[in-house]
Amino acid sequence: MREMFYSEFVEVYEKLYGTSKRLEKEAILAEFLNKLEKKGDSEWIYLLRGKVFPDYDEREFGISGQLVIKTIASAFGIKEEQILSMYREIGDLGEIAEEFSGKKRQAKLFGGRLTVSKVFGNLRKIVDIEGKGAVGKKVELIAELLGIAESGEAKYIVRTLLSDLRVGVADGILRDALASAFFEDRVEVKELIGRAYDICNDFAEVFEAAKKGRKELEKIEIVPGKPMNVMLAVKVDDIGEAFEACGKPAAIEHKYDGFRVMISKKKEEIKLFTRRLENVTKQFPDVVEAVKKNVKGESFILDSEVVGFNPGTKKYLPFEAISQRIKRKYDIDKLKKELPVEVNVFDVIYYNGKNLMSSPFRERRKILERIVKNAELKIRSARQIITDSEDKAMEFYQEALKIGEEGIMVKNLDAPYQQGRRVGFMVKLKPVANDFDLVIVGAEYGSGKRAGWLTSYIVACRDNDKLLEIGKVSSGLKEKSPADRKSAGPEIPHKISGKEGTSYDEMTKLLKILIKEEEGKIVKVKPEIVVSVTYQNIQKSPSYSSGYALRFPRITRYRPDRSVKDIASLSEIEREVGKRGRKR
Repeated sequence: MREMFYSEFVEVYEKLYGTSKRLEKEAILAEFLNKLEKKGDSEWIYLLRGKVFPDYDEREFGISGQLVIKTIASAFGIKEEQILSMYREIGDLGEIAEEFSGKKRQAKLFGGRLTVSKVFGNLRKIVDIEGKGAVGKKVELIAELLGIAESGEAKYIVRTLLSDLRVGVADGILRDALASAFFEDRVEVKELIGRAYDICNDFAEVFEAAKKGRKELEKIEIVPGKPMNVMLAVKVDDIGEAFEACGKPAAIEHKYDGFRVMISKKKEEIKLFTRRLENVTKQFPDVVEAVKKNVKGESFILDSEVVGFNPGTKKYLPFEAISQRIKRKYDIDKLKKELPVEVNVFDVIYYNGKNLMSSPFRERRKILERIVKNAELKIRSARQIITDSEDKAMEFYQEALKIGEEGIMVKNLDAPYQQGRRVGFMVKLKPVANDFDLVIVGAEYGSGKRAGWLTSYIVACRDNDKLLEIGKVSSGLKEKSPADRKSAGPEIPHKISGKEGTSYDEMTKLLKILIKEEEGKIVKVKPEIVVSVTYQNIQKSPSYSSGYALRFPRITRYRPDRSVKDIASLSEIEREVGKRGRKR
């Protein structure tokens, strides 16, 4: 491997930053990937998206804006107050680092050029530093890089550390660039690369395989112990539309109001992953125990929905009631008792060394029923009927709603397990509710009794790899903070009821650590917080980049189990607008 200079990455960053056109970005990346193949390390591909680990790896830099300010001050001998003043005006610590680096010309003083291996190595060291003196050690490693860096390099080092690269390289663009870089029949290969990535969630692994050809890409298979992207359903409006999409007869199952969990067992180790690829094994020891006792097999990957229930009444609870368990790192035993859960297993995609993804759903279900022993309020196979009767399907649907489920899932019996949304494989039907999952991209500070809180949120949908604003929503969250709630009564009952929901105070804390820019009362945030938003109708609007606005929007729940990949697409919104137009 011949060494690369970090300036070669910076040159690519600048080209990517200079265009918003997808095909241009793809061409820029494809050319660079050919260069990276010849003189780089496959893992360096992570840097194109501002990372140093694959997507399934949860480790983070843990670098705040304040720590970067401290580091820039240390590297260039400047007072922190001066940097903070500039930051309020410019809003980009990367540009500030670039300016001071250019003035100091530290690279010449150190007598060397910054290599990619040096940048990559220091960044990985920063991630792993913990314990006493961690801040000082991180500052030292960053300052070393900034000291050697030329001006443009300093900008992108800082942006990488703050997870704010700003070059617009989403998953889809990088997948397409890999196809363009290494294959002449790139249109056909794009789907193969997409499949490989959905399985391993590691661009370095896909890059390494793509360099060697189609056969190597086809060898990438699911492995117990690693997270993977899940198969998703599309919404339908009635039973007839569901059968039209999935065929007759079809499997019909309850749609649970919980969160998706992929259960993975390899030898004796069981791991739990959310659809965001987060490892939540430690947060749910009760699920691990239920799987150990009630699922036969040396190795497997199960698709499931984890649902909360009231330990007193045994009634199922809305997702909001147990959502806090997903992120909680402490008081696990206490929460396990106060917010118990039941596992509903509805698919098996790997069993005892065999990949079952290409097997028909009817065969996967038979295996599932054979290996899962139902244990009341612990774990069970998802309740299912197989029918071609719309009347029986509607009866099953009404039963599901009566016991508090969200609705039903309708599945094609002959379909393989294919990640992403595939019409004809699986659809969902629930009572008509005008709602979308959207991501918060901006917010505004409130006034009066809401002063100090971010209380008005700009939400966005996705259009391929772009995020497009579709309105502002300021209602639906609770006024009271957790401290206020505790003083008003017992600690847990309000959470079990699932009625209190997320407060403005809690949402503000979530968003503050994601702020990218701040101007007066308005902030722009990294697109990580997904919320479900109901609305009365959708109207055309030049005020938002999607071209649409939601009328009378209201946040109904915070979705920590979902990512930007899961939010509504512009095509879904346009389809909904079309439906409403026809109904009128």
